[in-house]
Amino acid sequence: MDTRFFGHPRGLSTLFFTEMWERFSYYGIRPLLVLFMAAAITQGGFGFRREEASAIVGIYAASVYLASLPGGWVADRLLGLQRAIWYGGCFIAAGHISIGLSEFMGRPVFFLGLILIVLGTGLLKPNISAIVGELYPEGGARRDAGFSIFYMGINIGALLEPLITGYLGEKVGWHYGFGAAGLGMILGLIQYRLSARWLGSLGTAPTRHPDPAVQARQERQVKLVMGLFLGVLALLLVLGVAGVLTINPITVGQRMGQAIATLAVVYFLYLFTLARLTRSEKKRVVAILVLFVFATIFWAAFEQAPTSLNLFAADFTDRTVFGWEMPTLWLQSANSFFVIVFAPVFAALWVALSRRGGDLSSPAKFTLGLVLAAVGFGVMIFAAQKIQGGGAVRVSPWWLIISFFFQTMGELCLSPVGLSSMTKLAPRKFTGQMMGVWFMAAALGNLIAGLVGGHVNPENPAEMPELFTQTAMFLAGSAVVLGLLIIPIRRMMAETQPEA
Repeated sequence: MDTRFFGHPRGLSTLFFTEMWERFSYYGIRPLLVLFMAAAITQGGFGFRREEASAIVGIYAASVYLASLPGGWVADRLLGLQRAIWYGGCFIAAGHISIGLSEFMGRPVFFLGLILIVLGTGLLKPNISAIVGELYPEGGARRDAGFSIFYMGINIGALLEPLITGYLGEKVGWHYGFGAAGLGMILGLIQYRLSARWLGSLGTAPTRHPDPAVQARQERQVKLVMGLFLGVLALLLVLGVAGVLTINPITVGQRMGQAIATLAVVYFLYLFTLARLTRSEKKRVVAILVLFVFATIFWAAFEQAPTSLNLFAADFTDRTVFGWEMPTLWLQSANSFFVIVFAPVFAALWVALSRRGGDLSSPAKFTLGLVLAAVGFGVMIFAAQKIQGGGAVRVSPWWLIISFFFQTMGELCLSPVGLSSMTKLAPRKFTGQMMGVWFMAAALGNLIAGLVGGHVNPENPAEMPELFTQTAMFLAGSAVVLGLLIIPIRRMMAETQPEA
């Protein structure tokens, strides 16, 4: 048995470092985007209104999650997992280079870069996780441990990149920060190419139909759909550049959110009416629907980190340390730091509770996650009230750090539990689609966060307590509602264990 990477297959190191660099690039530019787009043209930015800049970040993040669905389909039907990861990384690197060149070539190249990153992430992210699973055909605890190591790679990348891109982007020049993110992805591609041999034949070929004629027809369908989709994207970009099509990011975000919500409603209605599920399976789908709704609410608050909380850090936080002002983005690393430190603690806690017969149900853990996130935003209410004195009042960065701490504790209660619940509760023939539902919740939450997260105005600090109060109260109210549903949902889940 191959155990050359901390007791795990050596191929895990290939995937670990590739994902680390991909997350390095993603989390490096996401919080930088809103600062760059909202910066005045004289400061090297685009001069967008903050509401517009925040909405664009929300659309971008939501698109990244949604792109995972067709990305997995293209890999399964046409490219295979390994080639999908390679092409995805190439798209991401090209996107970062495009954004970096936008300083000289203008806004169209910037938005082209965002589109390329979305397409690339859709190809890379779901398929790299799929190969991690294939490294452990035996399943079991060793596979769970492998995913835990892989998850650490994600958070190492997310921890380091804001420190680098934040310094370069804010202290040297915006496009140096974007360029550093692109360099990270290029390094990830190089190490992936050099070490891909350790993956062996895993994911080298797509899933093939036994009938060559059917297989050929499926491949033509994938190419046709891809061609049409890319053609529509290119047409929209050209029309936008030519000024024929005026795109309001706030309106686009609102319509996109409505479309995702409508799609979710239609899909769940289909499951209940036309999918021919058993009574037991329908009960499990009810539980999934409840978790979907409250996961969306959680992400709508949590994903304000790169928007409202990031802008609060820029405008109202005293970031001076020994006479030197640290970059705004450095505070974004707090979440990943807390995940790295406390993820093993939470994993051990759940195991210990289970052994003692006191394990919390998934709805209970979701409720706890919502409560902790509400506490995190409650902390920001007090911070926002401190800046109401007028003048150039700024608060300690510890307010944000403490807020991020509670939000991260909430994330650790909800995010891994949600992923596990989707796989456990999903009717067997809909397991893959249920993971898509989980991505939809994250996408919708990111969109909402982007639409509300731009209401931070240094000229009007009185708005801040209201924004954070509304967010905290909505989270707390949602926790109360879900708390009331814990017992009936838990009973429903206990009565409907998935069939073996």
